[in-house]
Amino acid sequence: MSDDRSAARAATDKMQQAAGAATEKMQAAGEAMKATGERMADNGASVGTKMLDQAEENVREAFAAMRAATQAKDLSEVMKIQGDYLRDQSSRAMTQAREIGELIVQFGKDTGETMRGGFKG
Repeated sequence: MSDDRSAARAATDKMQQAAGAATEKMQAAGEAMKATGERMADNGASVGTKMLDQAEENVREAFAAMRAATQAKDLSEVMKIQGDYLRDQSSRAMTQAREIGELIVQFGKDTGETMRGGFKG
């Protein structure tokens, strides 16, 4: 009977060790998910702030062009101001899209690293 008790005790010990290891992995995964959620919120705020900054810049530039156009001496000067504004705005839009894209890519990398770190076994 003592052999049966020893075997039962050994099996119980192994089950407890396995349960402990599983619990630790689940806790690490939970912490990784929490960190990822926090990063998502931070990154979402960063992207939103960047977009607002860009919109503000675009409005400032549009008003500057409108002011310049109202002070133009003739139609050819108005046309030049409009052309310059459109060219600059096109360039600005491409730069702004690239900046937002870079933020989103970095966000994806950060999220992946956080998740991988929490699920290492």
